[in-house]
Amino acid sequence: MRVEDTTADVWLPIPAAEIEGLPDPRASGLRYLHWDGGPDFPGDPADCVYYVVPYMKGTEIAVRPLAAMTSVRAVQTLSAGIDHVTPGLGDLRPGVRLCNAKGVHEASTAELTLTLILASLRGVPCFVRGQDAEEWRAGFYPALADKSVLIVGYGSIGAAIEDRLAPFECARVARVARSARATERGPVHALADLPALLPQADVVVLSTPLTAQTRHLVDADFLARMKDGALLVNVARGPVVDTKALLVELESGRITAALDVTDPEPLPSGHPLWHAPGVLVTPHVGGSTSAFMPRAKRLIADQLSRFAAGEELRNVVLTT
Repeated sequence: MRVEDTTADVWLPIPAAEIEGLPDPRASGLRYLHWDGGPDFPGDPADCVYYVVPYMKGTEIAVRPLAAMTSVRAVQTLSAGIDHVTPGLGDLRPGVRLCNAKGVHEASTAELTLTLILASLRGVPCFVRGQDAEEWRAGFYPALADKSVLIVGYGSIGAAIEDRLAPFECARVARVARSARATERGPVHALADLPALLPQADVVVLSTPLTAQTRHLVDADFLARMKDGALLVNVARGPVVDTKALLVELESGRITAALDVTDPEPLPSGHPLWHAPGVLVTPHVGGSTSAFMPRAKRLIADQLSRFAAGEELRNVVLTT
């Protein structure tokens, strides 16, 4: 089934020739145009019916063509989060489907989460600095075994994190999401239960989307409820954490942190987070691995095949 009687444009941040399984342009009526956020658009935005947002290019680029996309029927992000696109959704006509990249980033983000936990607990940053200084910094360091872990944001990424925690003999894994529910692994608690759960956790992992409800979720009160010596790991979005409140706790030495995302981001030169005691910073690389591109291409091909056939799209998170 053709999407339109005439050719309709699809904007892709990856050249169509590099994506196997795309619908045949002649049969589908789709014309594939490559745009990865450059200054010039590849065609008239008004002719675009399916827009795949450039990856990791920020809000300004993501939303730049939206107001002119008067024919667009679906907007596809290549990230799990959609917060970089939502500021432009008011410019779209009603009925446009916004889809995220569920299934693309779970493995990579979960891998990095375990890397941050283990590196922080076992003192790897200290060892790296010791190697640079040719110093043998032996000693006893915390293990992940027998620790209690709290995952705040138990969607597909949160579940993937728990998958990888399973072999590490944690004493307990607790789960929190927007609303309570039951899973095969155990209960998922509501956000309202956080005050009771935080004092029990040795490691608190943030993997929640950035929404009005979760912005500055980790504030002074949240941090004060964490137990002494606990580790905060943020693989969600920087603004989920109140940076000023976190700095107060880090400077006191009461807790430690491992941050793949920060607020502001990128973290500017001279910012106190760079050198705060007990913090490990990585530059938002949770999904930036060799696993990203093959999975992103498979998602795009599958979604566009569904779109061309008039079938339901996957991962629809809202409709304008």
